[in-house]
Amino acid sequence: MAAEPKLRLRKPLERTIQEGHPWVYRDAVEGEAPPGSVAALVDRRGCFLARGIADRGPIALRVWTTREEPLDADLVRARMQRAAALRKALSLGDTTAWRALHGEGDRTPGVVVDRYGTDEGVFAVVRLDGAVAGLRWLVDAVAASLDADGVLVKRRRGAEVELWRGRKPPPRVAVRERGMRLLADLHRGQKTGLFLDHRESRARVRALAAGRRVLNLYGYTGGFSVAAGLGGATRVVTVDVAQPAVAMAQATWEANALPDTHRAVAEDAPTFLARDTRRWDLIVADPPSFAPNERSKPAALEAYAKLHAACLGRLAQGGLYLAASCSSHVNGEDFLATLRAGAQRARQTLQILERGAAPADHPRLVCFPEGDYLKVVLARPC
Repeated sequence: MAAEPKLRLRKPLERTIQEGHPWVYRDAVEGEAPPGSVAALVDRRGCFLARGIADRGPIALRVWTTREEPLDADLVRARMQRAAALRKALSLGDTTAWRALHGEGDRTPGVVVDRYGTDEGVFAVVRLDGAVAGLRWLVDAVAASLDADGVLVKRRRGAEVELWRGRKPPPRVAVRERGMRLLADLHRGQKTGLFLDHRESRARVRALAAGRRVLNLYGYTGGFSVAAGLGGATRVVTVDVAQPAVAMAQATWEANALPDTHRAVAEDAPTFLARDTRRWDLIVADPPSFAPNERSKPAALEAYAKLHAACLGRLAQGGLYLAASCSSHVNGEDFLATLRAGAQRARQTLQILERGAAPADHPRLVCFPEGDYLKVVLARPC
């Protein structure tokens, strides 16, 4: 049997690793481990520190445990059981879709699972990151722990899913979220089909929408739009550059038996804002990540500030602005700074009403600030 690869820490990060930080960067270690192999991490004295899965790129090791225990199917199943117990304890209301496993937040780095309860059955979509994608034994252990009629696996961003176990879902499924009916494509949709991390934000929009004209930018399949419609908005416009997403947004609106007060526009959001000069009582702007890596952060901050200024310029008197960022390289204070910059450009004083993040089925480790990827701010000019 081949000896377990070992990586040796060469920076003073012992305490950080012991606290549970799940990433060890390549410049912090010496030694080599094949991507996808189970490897041990030892401290600068050579004593055991952690065990994880070796990766390629800037992350050398994704840490699964700081105990001297095997990283095998039994450990994966134990983590799955703990994650399932947490979700069972959460009060999600009339909701049939949630995050069943949240990667680093559930101490399963590189493995995310979303669960969709539909009229046709329960389906799970497993999304994998890095070298974990090549580990059949690990994916088998995850899939076997899921109570689902079908398990789909997505190995990389933008890829179609593959059927791993059970049966395929239909091309379009419907789930419930606090009484809303949301349509999703689990085969080709972004992420795993829906952005389940915005459940609380959609509920907030529903509570605020009565009597308002609502603009939903980067609207994808229209979750915020339907929330606004069910909340009593007088007019809702969904804007997304992708025609399939716009079509799904309109179908989702119709699936909720809402009145004919919705329009879906296939257009880039900045182009729409430059072209359409109407005023809105509530604008939602939830763009895709502007900062996929640290190098792109300066450009991302500028893009956010520019977007905020354009949106604030389209608000009616007394209007509300719900701005969101899913860029993990842009932290909360960075995002607030872009709002301040946007308000300065729009020559407005901005009042912060609420700040939000991902819900409880997307847990975060206190030692892993990178896990606070989602920032949501509700603001208004005053």
